[in-house]
Amino acid sequence: MRGDPDDCPGPGLGPDLGRISAGSGPGPGEPDRRSGANLNRVDRPDVVLAAFARNEPTVGVAVIALALNHPDPRVALPVVARALESPDREVRGQGVVAPAHVARIHRTVDRRCLELPRGCPRGNEADDDLWSFVPHRRLPLWLWCHHLAERLLRWRG
Repeated sequence: MRGDPDDCPGPGLGPDLGRISAGSGPGPGEPDRRSGANLNRVDRPDVVLAAFARNEPTVGVAVIALALNHPDPRVALPVVARALESPDREVRGQGVVAPAHVARIHRTVDRRCLELPRGCPRGNEADDDLWSFVPHRRLPLWLWCHHLAERLLRWRG
């Protein structure tokens, strides 16, 4: 049930999350591209989409921040899906984390964001958050199989 580890790595958040400087750089919700400041405060999809267009190396961190900070999951999830479809391995890995945050905060994830991580390695906290916070009737078969197999192994073991 595990995908190729090269397909979807761990979050790999990098040093940018630790370099937040209140009041520096552009306005709230917009990261300072030069210093990496305010990355965890991104709350505007247009800022993240612009980072995708510029092929910014920190776009995956901005996607996670958007998932954490935007009040409407219907607005954030299409941007999250874009990260899950990214050709960049690190951005895809960060994209796996983002829907789990949306699920934990809003108790929902759209069908596209549930299907895209199908080929990623299983057994991560993101899978556990989806299982814990999204109604099970809405979860895809691959996630059911993973969790039921995991429970069976614990029960037998």
